[in-house]
Amino acid sequence: MNTKIEEIDGKYVATLEGEMDTAAATEAEEVLKPLYNSNGKDVIINCKGLEYIASSGLRILLSILKGAKASGSKVVMQGVNDDIKNVFKLTGFINIFEFE
Repeated sequence: MNTKIEEIDGKYVATLEGEMDTAAATEAEEVLKPLYNSNGKDVIINCKGLEYIASSGLRILLSILKGAKASGSKVVMQGVNDDIKNVFKLTGFINIFEFE
């Protein structure tokens, strides 16, 4: 699993690549923790290379969303494939995240 954060045009862009299973989610959380407090900057989560996400990965994304909303920011999910989008539908997360 590859995870990185960049600041581009005043927004945080997090790129997720590979499989975010339970083991990988622990490592990814350490990288993504700064997004829990986005300081009013919008967050884009690029999932173009994400192949799988476990419930522990969904929990991380939810924590990012809660932190962003608390500071008046939004979180946008980009490049989500049909398999990952189906996980979001099954969990009801499809209704709380914004997708592009």
